Amino acid sequence: MNRLSIGIMDSGIGGLSVHSHIKALLPEERLIYVADTAYCPYGTRPVEEIIRRCDLITRFFLKSGCKIIVLACNTATAAAIDTLRHSYPQTLIVGMEPAVKPAVLHTKSGIVGVLATRGTLMGSLYNRTLATFAGEVKVLEKMGEGWVDAVERGDLNSTKTEEMVRRTILPMLEAGADHLVLGCTHYPFLIPVIQKIAGPGVTIVDPAPAVARRVKQLLHENGLAAEKGMIRLEELYYSSCEDTSVLPKAVPNAAKGGTINWRPYTFENME
Repeated sequence: MNRLSIGIMDSGIGGLSVHSHIKALLPEERLIYVADTAYCPYGTRPVEEIIRRCDLITRFFLKSGCKIIVLACNTATAAAIDTLRHSYPQTLIVGMEPAVKPAVLHTKSGIVGVLATRGTLMGSLYNRTLATFAGEVKVLEKMGEGWVDAVERGDLNSTKTEEMVRRTILPMLEAGADHLVLGCTHYPFLIPVIQKIAGPGVTIVDPAPAVARRVKQLLHENGLAAEKGMIRLEELYYSSCEDTSVLPKAVPNAAKGGTINWRPYTFENME
């Protein structure tokens, strides 16, 4: 019986959008989630700092007995996944793939929009994907200014949030985009608002389900999957923020009603 855990990390609570898909697809697995809240958002931080934070949290996961690690953060993936795979070659590490390919393959208008952080849009992974698959499709890029902070606050459907989202995506829609790619794991929590503004003719592309399927594939290929019918051990949720009192107020909405017992942890202890 395999009782090792799956480690999932993000700069904040956004990675719970990936966590939920992994949990649904792999109900027997124990999940350990880390929100690096004290350093959220990653999108505006230097690459070297993001790499250092991801390395600390990776060591924490390994110490906690994780068999696979998921960087449920597009910015962290862009900045750190190559370094982590080089530093921990025996560890299975999964990152967020820019979901440009399905968007450009299925667009009918020939125009797609990509919503992401600056770190993701500047990253080599995204730009390699774009160069490989975009072809003649016009790709419009936009940073979701303020979106991460809104999700962290649990402010998902207020008038203020709706107007913020509208300002960001309306130029893409007016330009003819029929697919909107979500390039940050915080953004899926705003899908209801995006759908309300964009209407039924626009497809929203969330890469999280594909990441969950990749995790399942790797576990089975490496003989690490938990046996069906096993009782799931308690899930653990950690935050680098000493005062986690703000998180329970934000999480019930973001996690679709789930109440999470956050545990503060100082990841510098791993140094």
